Amino acid sequence: MSCENFANARSADSTRSLSIAGLAAILLFVLLVPAASGMDSADVASQVTQHKVASSDGVEIAYYTMGEGPTVLFIHGFPDLWLTWSHQMAALADSYRVAAMDLRGYNNSGKPEAITSYARPQLLRDVMAVIGDLGVENVTLVGHDWGGGISWRFAMAHPDKVNKLIICNLTHPRGYETVRINATDEQQNNMRYIDRFQDPDAAKGFSAERLASRWEHDPKMHALYLDGYRRSSFDGMLNYYRASYAQFNVTEVSDWPQLPMPVLQIHGLDDRAVHQDGLRDTWNWIDADYTLVTLPGIGHNVQNEAAEAVSSNIRLWLDARRD
Repeated sequence: MSCENFANARSADSTRSLSIAGLAAILLFVLLVPAASGMDSADVASQVTQHKVASSDGVEIAYYTMGEGPTVLFIHGFPDLWLTWSHQMAALADSYRVAAMDLRGYNNSGKPEAITSYARPQLLRDVMAVIGDLGVENVTLVGHDWGGGISWRFAMAHPDKVNKLIICNLTHPRGYETVRINATDEQQNNMRYIDRFQDPDAAKGFSAERLASRWEHDPKMHALYLDGYRRSSFDGMLNYYRASYAQFNVTEVSDWPQLPMPVLQIHGLDDRAVHQDGLRDTWNWIDADYTLVTLPGIGHNVQNEAAEAVSSNIRLWLDARRD
């Protein structure tokens, strides 16, 4: 859905306040229409096995598996679902055991109401619970957007649990903080949605129909997303930003540990939510081999907009490092 169409849809609802209507601009980053992948995503949804595991606070985390081999765990971002990885899961399932989580607040996972339930330490514990339930010592961890932020931090906190790390359109925390602290006027405007999400009524600007509209070109995928969003908590989605608001507003770059595992980073260069400037110097913060793939003309949802390129790069990179 284009920003113009979204804005027109929003203006038709005269019952909403201007502050909520302003959220239309925020969703510019997340409602980009993905390129068709050439595969039936619904087939992946019908082939996976669904699991649930209780996290450390008792909240159930849903995840989905298919295939056999070394385990690759995918973590989606905001406001997305495990389904976002369908193309990549299909590309790996013949030689790898692929698993994808629904983050808390989304789809079939639990939806706690407290903002503190979405704090980053708890999100890392959710990942640990899934890895434990998968019954493996470690995984290749793949994350996009919020899933990328969780993945960076989980790999730093638990390097013994991550044998390889793959990040899609979320810069290293040090690079992200550097951009936030030194943001240009344009970058500040592009990241102002984080401030707007602090509004207690921000969830009124969201609907399952609106979020699912980016998949209207694929009726089967659209139906799956629509169902998933109807099961989701929009306040839960926004609580990620509320629980970590202070961390989005640091005044000095934090001291982050070095990463000991190989890292593949794939970044669509037209991303307006996560600026490419944050990619600088990432190679200095990784002690193992580091591969950076940049995709001009591709936006934030790189795993959908350039599904074939992302899947191919992940497969080649993993195969080259397989024990």
